[in-house]
Order: sequence, then C-alpha cells, then structure tokens
Amino acid sequence: MRAVVFTEPGPSSVMRVVDRDLPEPGRGEVRVRLVRAGVNPTDWKRRGQPLPAPEVTPGQDGAGVVDAVGEGVDGLAVGDRVWVVLAQREKAYGTAAEHTVQPAGHVVALPEGASYDLGASLGVPAVTAHRALTSAELGPSRLAPGAMDGLTVLVAGGAGAVGNAAIQLARWAGATVVTTVSSAEKAALATAAGAQHVVNYREGDTEAAIRAVAPDGVDLVVEVAPAQNNELDLAVTKVHGTVAIYANNGGDEVTVPLRATFSKNLRYQFVILYTLDDRFLTAALEDVSAAVADGALRVGESAGVPLHHFPLEQTAAAHDAVEDGAVGKVLIDVAVG
Repeated sequence: MRAVVFTEPGPSSVMRVVDRDLPEPGRGEVRVRLVRAGVNPTDWKRRGQPLPAPEVTPGQDGAGVVDAVGEGVDGLAVGDRVWVVLAQREKAYGTAAEHTVQPAGHVVALPEGASYDLGASLGVPAVTAHRALTSAELGPSRLAPGAMDGLTVLVAGGAGAVGNAAIQLARWAGATVVTTVSSAEKAALATAAGAQHVVNYREGDTEAAIRAVAPDGVDLVVEVAPAQNNELDLAVTKVHGTVAIYANNGGDEVTVPLRATFSKNLRYQFVILYTLDDRFLTAALEDVSAAVADGALRVGESAGVPLHHFPLEQTAAAHDAVEDGAVGKVLIDVAVG
C-alpha cells in the first residue's frame, strides 16, 4: 500500500510517499481502505514534536470502507462504509495512507447518503465541538433535537472547522447561535452554517452586538482564542455560564480577573481530544452520527465549509495549506470515491 511517512520531526518536506506492506488487524481491530483523509491543525503541529515511533504516518481523520476485521469485533463488517476518528491516539500510522488499522471503537459507521468528504471532515472538528457544547454546567450532556432549546451559544470564529461544526450541532440541538468572524466573507460562511446572528469583531462594538442578542448573557462560549477574547467572554456570559476552550489561537497565556470571574460562578472547561475520557468520546460519536443521519451536519460551500482537495502525493502541500490558515476543510484524496 502507499503511505505518507516521516522519520524525523520538521517541516512538511520531511514527509514522503512510500510503499509498505498491507497491515493486518489484530483482535478488536479493523482495517479500513481509505478514500479520503482529513487534515487538521494538530497534524502539522504534531509533526514538529518528538516522534512516538521510528516512522509515522500523519492523519487523525478519514473515511472509507472496512476491508478486514479482527477477532472479537462486533457491529462492523467487511464492506461497511465508515469514518475514522483519532487514528493516532494509539497508533503511529494514521490516515494519510491507502489503508489504516484501528481499534474498532475509533471506526464508526457512515450513515447512508453521507459522502466520504463529509466522513473525513467529522473527527477532530465535530467531536471537539460536541464536547464543548456538552460541557456547560446547566446544559445537556448529550446532543439531540431539542436538547439545547432556550440556550444561547456564542461561537468564536464561526468560519473555522470546529466553529462550523459547533454552529451546525448547536442549531440541530435547538440553541440560538451567535458567532464572531473577522470579515464579510467569513460572515457569509457562518451564516451558511446556520448561525442566526453573526458579528464582525473588527467592526463596531462586539460586546454590544452580542448583548443585543442575549441581554442576560450567553449560556456557553465555544472559544478558539482565549488569550484575546477572555475579557469579552467574561462580559457577555451569564451567571453560571461556561467558556469551553479548545485552542490557543492568539497566545498561550490567559490572565483571569478573579473577583469578576467568580462573582459569575463562571466555569472554564478546557477541551482536548487526545486525553478525552472514552465516555465522552462514545457519546460524541453517537450524537455526531445521529446529526449526520438527520442531515444536520454537512460540508461544502453551501454549509459554510469550502473543501480543498489534494492528492496523496501532495500531502505536504495539504499540511501547508492548513498551517497557512486555509478557510474550510482540507482533504486528501486517497482513492476515487
């Protein structure tokens, strides 16, 4: 099989396409013939860290077809269309390859009618968004239609991949969504995703615009840039609100004014997938799959997620596109499908 590998940390140029033996699934594992692989910021960031094995294939997300099943696997069979999540949580070989072997718990049936493009776009963005949306002190622990009725969610950076998934999932669950963006083009994408209220933070009074939607404050903030936005978040959250932080865009440190923060009984929930308890992961996979089956999670320009396709041989360029801030979702075309 063809696989993208690297044997030392460094820039995208350390990756190359090689031929490797077809891996065989062990007990509790399945092998997936990949059609698409998703590229996330974590992929290029991990490439600069010490390697967990002598040779690494990047990629957390993907979609394809099960073509071999190990002993002890129930609920998955050869020929099933699936999406793959957290492919590198336990494995050095991820999804930038023609095949990947994964624990069965990281391979999820792709609902009928869902494209491989969508399947490869779910993983990191949708599971992160789900965990953020279910972390509010007075909010739901699971997502379904009606689960967030009466709640107002502020999504920072609604044109990003996680922001887009958060908007779509929150709307599916019944929330009122207000989001912040930095341009008219990104405002159009956030609106396409389903946000009812879009605020360009480079124009006018952002706090006042959010307060106009939620005079008593928002229930939950899905936050991508806490170092830059903590003052705003504190100003627009209600008592017993939650700020769910999933990234460190714009800075690595946050200064919290204690009196103003604890006077609101404010909760900060930090979110990262790689140490996420399996109970939260299982809940996210079930709920995200239900949203896909309902047609509530989509990709493409009409859903606010422009798609950027690269062949497997151009995985380095795909990584560079994500690192350079490509708006939308970057996908690797591993096979025709």
